[in-house]
Amino acid sequence: MALIAEGVRPTPTQAASSGVGPSLKAGLQHPLTLRLLSFAIVLAGWEYAGRLPISPSFPPFSETLVALVGMILDGTLITAFGITLTPLAIGITLSASLGIALGVIMGLSEKAEWFGVPVFIVMQAAPLAALVPLLVLAYGIGNTTKVFVVCIMALPVIVLNSFKAVRHTPRSLLEMGQSFMGSQAQLIGKIILPSATPVIFAGLRLGTAAGFVGAILAELLVTPTGVGDIITYSQSIADYPKMYAAIAAVIVISVLFIEFLGWIEQRFLRPEKRRAK
Repeated sequence: MALIAEGVRPTPTQAASSGVGPSLKAGLQHPLTLRLLSFAIVLAGWEYAGRLPISPSFPPFSETLVALVGMILDGTLITAFGITLTPLAIGITLSASLGIALGVIMGLSEKAEWFGVPVFIVMQAAPLAALVPLLVLAYGIGNTTKVFVVCIMALPVIVLNSFKAVRHTPRSLLEMGQSFMGSQAQLIGKIILPSATPVIFAGLRLGTAAGFVGAILAELLVTPTGVGDIITYSQSIADYPKMYAAIAAVIVISVLFIEFLGWIEQRFLRPEKRRAK
């Protein structure tokens, strides 16, 4: 029996290989691995399409990357982002603070909802880029106009998401708070706002993405400065690798900032997410 038992025991090699399969499978199914794989597929498709080429104005990814590194090393891109991010930061800060406050007020008050929600629905549906020439006539071509463009792009998204977040607070939680004789201020501070936080932050991320679009749109339509100047000038001289490099840099910065907002939400405002990991 001892011989049979010894014959059944797995060898060290078999024991090691039995753990490789599940660990390798778990590694391949990890969210970070899937994200990197999706990026690799997109970039490989970009490189292939640029080398066909599908268009003379569509360079391969390798040429775009070389142009991006060159602009970073000579300081061109860093200086441009310093100019672009100033009105963007001001516009996003104003839109976030004002938008969340208005959304919460409209979610708590039906009169404020009747007065404000239709306005922001129209703003969200309207082609706001058509208002840029009017803003230029009213405020000139300085940072004030660019801040307004960022705000009109980001504010409706943040307001409406904050409103919906407050308005869709679970009724059972409100009834529980009322059964414990909670005051209106306690219901708002301890039930409504914590319950609405995930959707509010989702609206903040969407509004930030719209704000980045507004900042670049302002530089393209108002006055060519910052990253918009690189895009416009590179297009005019047919330097397409630099043009696509500037566009890609804006996308990367936007994605990183949105991911940073998501990290802030999970780190400070949703502790149950940390406990679940």
